[in-house]
Amino acid sequence: MTPYKLIIPALYLAAFPSVSLSQDTQHPGAEIFVQNCSTCHVSADQATTTEIAPSLESLQSLTAASLEFAINEGVMYGQASALSNEQKALVVDYLAVEEDDSWLASTMCAADQREVDLNQSVYLGGVGVDSNSSRNMSADAAGLSTADFPNLELAWALAFPDANALRASPVIAGSTIFFSATGTRKVFALDAVSGCAKWVFHSPTRMRSSLAFGELSENGIKAIIYGDAEGFVYALDALTGEQLWSTDVRSHGRGIRLTGGMVLHEGKVFVPVSASGVAQGATATFECCAGHGEIVALDASSGEIDWVYHTMPEAEYTGELNSVGVRLRGPSGAPIWSTPTVDKERNQLYVTTGENTSHPATETSDAIIALNLTTGEENWVFQGLWNDVWNTACGRSSGPNCPNQHPSTLADKDFGGSAILVEREDGDMLLAGQKTGDLWALNPDTGALVWNQRIGTGTSLGGNHWGIATDGERVYLPINDPGSQRGTYIPRPGVYSFFVGTGEPSWFFEAEPECDNRIERLRACDSRYGHSVTPLLVDGGFISGGVDGRLFIFDKDTGDILFEYDTVQNYQTVNGVPGFGGAIDAHGIAAGGGLLLVNSGYGRMGGTPGNVLLAFRKAAN
Repeated sequence: MTPYKLIIPALYLAAFPSVSLSQDTQHPGAEIFVQNCSTCHVSADQATTTEIAPSLESLQSLTAASLEFAINEGVMYGQASALSNEQKALVVDYLAVEEDDSWLASTMCAADQREVDLNQSVYLGGVGVDSNSSRNMSADAAGLSTADFPNLELAWALAFPDANALRASPVIAGSTIFFSATGTRKVFALDAVSGCAKWVFHSPTRMRSSLAFGELSENGIKAIIYGDAEGFVYALDALTGEQLWSTDVRSHGRGIRLTGGMVLHEGKVFVPVSASGVAQGATATFECCAGHGEIVALDASSGEIDWVYHTMPEAEYTGELNSVGVRLRGPSGAPIWSTPTVDKERNQLYVTTGENTSHPATETSDAIIALNLTTGEENWVFQGLWNDVWNTACGRSSGPNCPNQHPSTLADKDFGGSAILVEREDGDMLLAGQKTGDLWALNPDTGALVWNQRIGTGTSLGGNHWGIATDGERVYLPINDPGSQRGTYIPRPGVYSFFVGTGEPSWFFEAEPECDNRIERLRACDSRYGHSVTPLLVDGGFISGGVDGRLFIFDKDTGDILFEYDTVQNYQTVNGVPGFGGAIDAHGIAAGGGLLLVNSGYGRMGGTPGNVLLAFRKAAN
């Protein structure tokens, strides 16, 4: 059996016999299931049982992690979008079998080897690498040099059961890797040499964001900070994994996701909030749409809210109805998917935003925004694409809540990655990539455009998806662009570099499909091979990965390939859990302390699932 088939969730593979509702009708999740799910998943008549939806019996054989993934990110994402987070949690609790955490025993380090030493160098403190979000690491911090790249070897692989999508970047301090295995609801402190776990934190809620590391206050407590998929921020003691505080930053009720990494700076935690209503729009009876992006500034020592910036006012009823007579609301949208960038000299915080999800359109959607670091007040806004109003009702066949096409562009071409501040003698610059395929260079003082380059036309999953990287001389733009040529759309997947000062092109790498002996292991091998993951620079190497699971290291000056590795394979793992590689996506690449770390497996947006964290090191002489 191929790795692809082995790791597809049971929702795809279950047999579908007709069954009656279970006897636990007193569970509060049972009523929610009956009202919202039973039409497809329960049939009184064997002859009418569909072979599209698994039976209730099949659903009740799945773990909470598998069900949570299915309804929040996987195959049931659209159908479950009408439910609140609380309702989803009750349905999962009603259906799920008791989770078996016995695999953790073989994941733990020996009892006398679980010490976390924080009196060592911090090699990687957050997803941006530094406060400028450069994604650029020195050879000393990474513990790897350009000369090491052609001869990298796999040091270890760690696998996580019931995980279909690994999306988070770790942080690395000394001999410890702090890693959020998002599909498992667990945060790990891992030994960098062996991959075993020193401690494990069991998150009470679904995890989504990358980790951040730093001192909370003058008391010297060093913490791991992350945001979940339901609107809570957590601070954990980095020494022990014990929870220090948690804060609920929800203000819109439903549709809240904390996707971007938290930023810890001078006693504050800056939290990007990606509320928008984008998923709920697919439900015809939903009063579309409510929710919008925010930045929430927390006191790092206590978790208390200091200030909140809203990308727009609260949604109100517009007086319009959708095609089935449901009232419409707006404005909504402009979620913040990315990690904020700190500009200490200008006392500014830079954020990037997504599309509007209902009319009226706002100038803060698909935008780069500068905020006052102290107060959260808006200093300036640069909009990359005006009037991009879109939600998940705008599929192949538009639903009632798809915004009026005139004047909306219906593009879904937002900013998914951070803006990068480049400090230069000739004048600082702010850089950001967009799903339109655009690379923007702005004056950070005013937001005025300095130069712009564009690769292709972009798509909702194309263009620049999760961000860029720069060494100050060149800026590197990964392009995803899935699918094949149709109409005016010509895919341009690959990596493109430009000189920061002028915007002039440097080298480029045009990705091509590699399906020989791989097609059985990959989803859509011939059309999904672009570069979506947030890239990383280490010394003289530019590191990126394809959604087809291939890891690349290029010479950052010439584009020559220094290293290539196919991660889509079976792995012998250090904890004995069956390991399978898949797509490389989201915040899936990191380095530090002599290791290159790669998440292999991203079963979202048509990607190939997988469940392994891979650690590469320079080959022994």
